[in-house]
Formats: sequence, C-alpha cells, structure tokens
Amino acid sequence: METKAPSLLNAVPPYGHVITSEKWRNSSLIQSLKGGGVKILFENELGVADFHLPNKSCILYVSECDIIAGNSYKRKLVRYRNTSSSFQELVLVEKTRLSEQNFSAVQKFVVFDLGLTLLPVSGQTEASQLISQIVHGEGRENPFRRRSSSRLLDPKVLVLVQRVPGVGGVKALALLQEFSSVHSSATPPPRAGAHPAGI
Repeated sequence: METKAPSLLNAVPPYGHVITSEKWRNSSLIQSLKGGGVKILFENELGVADFHLPNKSCILYVSECDIIAGNSYKRKLVRYRNTSSSFQELVLVEKTRLSEQNFSAVQKFVVFDLGLTLLPVSGQTEASQLISQIVHGEGRENPFRRRSSSRLLDPKVLVLVQRVPGVGGVKALALLQEFSSVHSSATPPPRAGAHPAGI
C-alpha cells in the first residue's frame, strides 16, 4: 500500500508555480510551461495527481497511449477520485484521431461514473497552454472550480432551513446555494406600513 506524506498531497504552490510529478521532468509539456513563464517544482510525493496548481486544483493527465492501452487508466482515475485531497480534481484527456473512438466511453466514466471534471486536450502543447492560463489567471475565478457544496448540503443545515414555513426541499437547496450560511442572509426590509422601533 502506498503511503504519501499528507502535507504534499495538499501542497499548494505559490503564484506562478506548478508542483509537478517527477515523471514529467523531460516532457514537452514541461518545456512548454517553462516557455510560458510558469516555474516548475518537481516532486515525487504527489500521490496519483500529475500537477498541483496555485488555485487549489490538481490535474491527472490521461494520454492517448493510456486510452489505447486498455482499461488500466480507470484504476488510476478511481484512486485519483478517492484521494483525500482538498483540491478541485481536474482530468485532462487527450482527444486525438487515435483516441477519438474511445473518448465518449472515457468521458462517461470520468464525468458520470466518477463525478470529476474532464477537459479534452489535443496533446501536451494544448495542455500546457490550459495549465498556463489557470496558473497566470489565479487571481481571477477558476471557471472549472465547482462551488464547495460540503457546507451547503450539510443535512443538519438542510433540515434547519426546511423548518421555515413554506420552504421545502427544493427551496431549501436554492436558498443554500444563494447564501453561504444561515447567518449571511440580509435582514428583510420592513413591511409596508410598519413603523421603526421606538416611534
């Protein structure tokens, strides 16, 4: 059984940097990232992920060779999904002329079966451009990051909100998506004809 240092599984690189698995050291993807002004930190202890980005995303790269070689990439994807990481997990999948016939099955497995975010790329050059955009756009909101739903879908909070008269399950979910907490909602405006306190 693999044992990885928990601090490295959740290591966030500084702005402008990417923490990369050592196996990518001599790849064209890394050369393109360096050419795009991204600083690379190599590490052996990232677990299953191939890249850690400064916006708390991590990436697993599924190559054309992985897809054509058979289903062994699926075990890696399941391990990636099951990693106890606080990162947003992205999967870059090479969609090429050779892998295109299997791409819909890979997409179904990644998105529907595992619930991960899949981004198709034509190869390592396009992947490096995408990673560079995410790294250099770290100050902007990441369009691929899902809003954290762990707090919003806490069963206790959901039950609490449903106790409000006229609020069922659907309205409760809509309210929890609109407001980050029960306490963050604004005070409702006074009703028409109501007088401020003390008058």
